[in-house]
Amino acid sequence: MKGGHDLGGRQGLGPISPEPEAEEPVFHADWERRVFAMTLATGMLGQWNIDESRFARESQHPADYLRNSYYENWLAGIQNLLVKKGLLTEGELASACMIKGGAGELRVPNSEEAIKILGTGGPTLMPSDGAPEFNVGDAVRAKKIHTRGHSRLPTYAQGSVGEIEENYGCHVYPDKNSAGEHIGEFLYRVRFSSASLWGSRDDNSEVLIDLWQPYLESVE
Repeated sequence: MKGGHDLGGRQGLGPISPEPEAEEPVFHADWERRVFAMTLATGMLGQWNIDESRFARESQHPADYLRNSYYENWLAGIQNLLVKKGLLTEGELASACMIKGGAGELRVPNSEEAIKILGTGGPTLMPSDGAPEFNVGDAVRAKKIHTRGHSRLPTYAQGSVGEIEENYGCHVYPDKNSAGEHIGEFLYRVRFSSASLWGSRDDNSEVLIDLWQPYLESVE
């Protein structure tokens, strides 16, 4: 599957060609099922968080990231983290050795605990001592952010003006969480018109995007 990067339709990357949802299988090959299972299983070891996992996939050479299919990037991310966290050496990875637990104390849940973890996930809501910078109805612009780190701000929205539709409260900030810094920022639902995003004025469609406060600036 090559359409998993959300890059189709961008300049030089070809058109979007989605499969009808009713016809698309959950996995296109058995190895994808195994990579998905390994991602969940290794994540339960407690050595990294979901944002670190996403950033590990993004940390490949750009040519590799674009060439790989969706689950090939997931596999690359797992391999990256297993070596980075000391669970495997490069040599062990190349020879397909099993994890030996080199990173010290590991959380290894049994089947009952694993089901509970999958069913509940991790909380993202955090307390905040400050007040939100924006209110419902405020006009905001998505900043143009150039970073070597992880970000959940879509490139296509950067520079576009939208309107705050809801304040979700203070939640784990993924940009810092991916680097192991567990802090919170206010999270908003922002409504963007197609005209603001793509300059399209022949329809009245809108896109709702959840964005953290550091991604936004006021529009006077």
